[in-house]
Amino acid sequence: MLSRLLSASLRGLEAEAVDVEVDLSRGLPSWNMVGLPDAAVREARDRVRAALLNGGFEFPLRHITVNLAPADRRKDGSHFDLPVAVGLLLASGQLSPPEHASMPLLVGELALDGRLNAVAGVLPLALFARQQGVEAIVVPADNAAEASAVDGLTVYAAPHLLDVVRHLSGRDTLPRFTPPTEGESARVTLPDLADIRGQHQARRALEIAAAGGHHLLLIGSPGVGKSMLASRLPGILPPLTPAQRLEVARIYSVAGESGRTPVSSAPPFRAPHHSASDVAIIGGGSIPRPGEISKATHGVLFLDELAEHKRQVLDMLRQPLEEGHVCIARAADTVVFPARFQLVAAMNPCVCGYLGHPTRPCRCSASQIRQYMRRISGPLLDRFDLRVHVPPVEHDELARMHPGEASAAVAERVSSARQRQYARLGEGRVNAHMGSREVEQLARPDADGLKLLEAAMRRFSLSARSYHRILKVARTIADLEGAQHVGSAQVAEALQYRGDEGRD
Repeated sequence: MLSRLLSASLRGLEAEAVDVEVDLSRGLPSWNMVGLPDAAVREARDRVRAALLNGGFEFPLRHITVNLAPADRRKDGSHFDLPVAVGLLLASGQLSPPEHASMPLLVGELALDGRLNAVAGVLPLALFARQQGVEAIVVPADNAAEASAVDGLTVYAAPHLLDVVRHLSGRDTLPRFTPPTEGESARVTLPDLADIRGQHQARRALEIAAAGGHHLLLIGSPGVGKSMLASRLPGILPPLTPAQRLEVARIYSVAGESGRTPVSSAPPFRAPHHSASDVAIIGGGSIPRPGEISKATHGVLFLDELAEHKRQVLDMLRQPLEEGHVCIARAADTVVFPARFQLVAAMNPCVCGYLGHPTRPCRCSASQIRQYMRRISGPLLDRFDLRVHVPPVEHDELARMHPGEASAAVAERVSSARQRQYARLGEGRVNAHMGSREVEQLARPDADGLKLLEAAMRRFSLSARSYHRILKVARTIADLEGAQHVGSAQVAEALQYRGDEGRD
């Protein structure tokens, strides 16, 4: 006998239709699975067999053929366990198909005792079910909240294979999963800028970076607060829109990190260690999965100890920084993951970390300092719109300082500036996303500002990219101030954030 169930396979962040066909024929008892299954799919044979036997069902002693069509697309993931098991029960006559309802999309990994374990990629699979007109989806209980983010789809949370069989046979219907009504207030728990005392220029740069989506580089000695500043950036960024929340949740779903739910409005913050590999940062693998740059989409990617990261990994960031996505090409397939992130990096000024420190002498030679700075390529350094030197603060001075301005007040100014950019560029686009033509049209300074910028270009030999990035930052400063046009004051402040290029 033959049974056929609709399922899906993940390809990047999308799901593609897969027909799970199970055929029982005469011959010696055997199991053949065809359709380019990977190791996790092939191993379903042992999980399905044990789950059926431990659930009180018969495992057919027939020639079993499981086909995952289309046969020219590679299939990966353990979520095929449940449809294969149900297909086997249908083909062997131990289960009759539903009479008065369409077959739901079945997703889940089987434990040996028949329990359903959580799987990765449930959110794209749920979106696929809705696109295909499927009315319901059956998922493991731990994946139910994730699947419930898709509107217009009935979600059933099943703890065990027996519960799925009873539901399909009509003997005992699974209860519909109801998502929690209270939204997540993650912004309240984010680190607050009020914890930062002093560091007025760095705080100002952080505000400008948040308002315009600019990339930020913090340079300073150990212990001056670079990491504290970076960790407070998500707290002043606007909350994610519903579309952004869904995109970020899809990325985390495919990556197998269930901690990120679609109701979370807090921008993601990723801080990988400097020993992370290029695959961990960029994404990829034999089965391409999102890397840190994709998990930071619509949020912040923080690279501490920037000069300690592998040069190859840093140079691979250049294209995603410009294009907002990363293309993972393999011999068998090519997938594209979003990578519209805001890069914040921190580094020491030299190997020992105390170059320019007012009280601690630097022990590095000139050649060591040059070699240290060469770890970061010029093209990557040029992509930081803001480069800020963070000075140390003395202990007695720190004790006398009052707490800084809270994140809530800064976030209001950032939100107002963002609204001006949305009205000018379109919803969701910020000044950092402007192209060359838009910069010339929307960020061109007045005569005094243009004269100042041209003088800086000649003196510091700035590149054309630096020219446009300075104008983008100046436009953001004007938006924070509510100014209609970019003037010399905004250009002068923007030049200050180009590091040594903007210094006399």
